[in-house]
Amino acid sequence: MKLLIKFLITCFIFNNISFADEVKVFDFTEVELSELKVRKVRGADNKTIYTVGSNDNGNFLKAVADNAASGLGKEVKIDLNKTPFINITWKIEKDLPGIKENTKKEHDFAARVFAIKKTGATPLSNRAINYVFSSNSEVGFNSPSPYTKKSIDNVLASTKNNLNEWITVKANVKEDFKRFHDLNVDELDGLAIMSDTDNSKMKAIAYYQNIYFSAE
Repeated sequence: MKLLIKFLITCFIFNNISFADEVKVFDFTEVELSELKVRKVRGADNKTIYTVGSNDNGNFLKAVADNAASGLGKEVKIDLNKTPFINITWKIEKDLPGIKENTKKEHDFAARVFAIKKTGATPLSNRAINYVFSSNSEVGFNSPSPYTKKSIDNVLASTKNNLNEWITVKANVKEDFKRFHDLNVDELDGLAIMSDTDNSKMKAIAYYQNIYFSAE
């Protein structure tokens, strides 16, 4: 898999989202899905299949990655001084056990959400925090992407503790950009979702729901 962060930053055609005390990023509807650009990572054999559904807690996105890698995203202008916390509800039905996720050969995650900050004149200068649902690492583990140090993989959930069950996680994005990139970020510029298995050639099934930013 080629530079993942380059793919996420350069390939999407984004939609704008307005400010709010709680900023909901995705609606996970058929209309929204039809409007989002779904791009396959260069070198991947297949695209991840994304579909929408609903349960008692609202709409969700289902991702099936079978030796596949593609993602979708939105431009999102978030005031991190007002709403610094990202909240993600997600579930992994089928994970990727036994792979070394922090290596180029096996850099796959059943579920991940990228927070992206523009930091220069070109997309390649941008920085990202990659919030992941790991199949092998413990919550709290973090490391630079093996493809670029400008993207940090930060484990917010692990199937070692939560497999095939919905969980909600939270992270302070403003503090994470300072901790991992030594950047004082006031505004976030983009968010992207990806489930990918193109390196491991395995199959993962994941669900995303209710992704939003909050004051606390």
